[in-house]
Amino acid sequence: MNLYDSSLRFLFDEADIRGECVVLDNAIGEMTSVHHYSDSIKQLLGEFAAAAVLISNNLKYNGKIVLQARASGPVELVMVECTNDLKLRGIARGHLDAEATTPLNLLSDGQLAITIERDGGQRYQGIVALESPTLAGALESYFLQSEQLHTRFWLTAQQGRAAGMMLQQLPAQLQQHAAARQDQWETACILAETITPDELVELPPATLVHRLFNETPVRLFTPATVTFSCSCSRERSLNALALLPEAEQVDLLADEGAITLHCDMCGTDYRFVQSDILALAENGRVH
Repeated sequence: MNLYDSSLRFLFDEADIRGECVVLDNAIGEMTSVHHYSDSIKQLLGEFAAAAVLISNNLKYNGKIVLQARASGPVELVMVECTNDLKLRGIARGHLDAEATTPLNLLSDGQLAITIERDGGQRYQGIVALESPTLAGALESYFLQSEQLHTRFWLTAQQGRAAGMMLQQLPAQLQQHAAARQDQWETACILAETITPDELVELPPATLVHRLFNETPVRLFTPATVTFSCSCSRERSLNALALLPEAEQVDLLADEGAITLHCDMCGTDYRFVQSDILALAENGRVH
């Protein structure tokens, strides 16, 4: 396993706290290479990607997490999807050469939406204003409002990598006393605060957890591999043509001799000629 494209869940044995660490290397490189993004937008996408992986551990079924911000600033949209099996894709739209000292400022007057989509149709979405100067701060506000759980995030994107760590206080099981629970939570957060952005992207997740919490009994789960993967396909693209009026299909074929559909997420082009369109008309949708 590539230690720098993996996510590691961990659990405190003596406290009601769980956590996760992720480092993205090839996965974030592939995702940001599809378009000519500025360094600031690459940083935004990297932090969104790391956060989406961290949040996806809440998925107990087949589905995906969509972390999306819409704004009126230079960047109009940042969107990252992460499936339950840690397949990642994402995109940014707007002025793709825009730079900012604090990248989140590119999403001025923005809103952050977290959508959980279950395969088969069930969908849940929560929204929070992007009032914090950091994505980590916005996510912490979201979790406190929506789930009433203390949750902390540490996110960074640099050196061609993206990384993150999350700690979350669980409902009382091991420790029932409120004061003791608060002390355990504050201690874990103080230890986590000692990590630097450089260490977050440079250290494999297991090494990072050991460095931070080596004096605390922590149970590590099996690391999971994260990959860049797009859900587009030739079949889905052909099905999309069924949504176009027949006259428009005919015009496109007459002008170009073929219809080309482009996937903005991964950069793949799907080219269809007249025989493909005829098969679509005869068979309806391609399954």
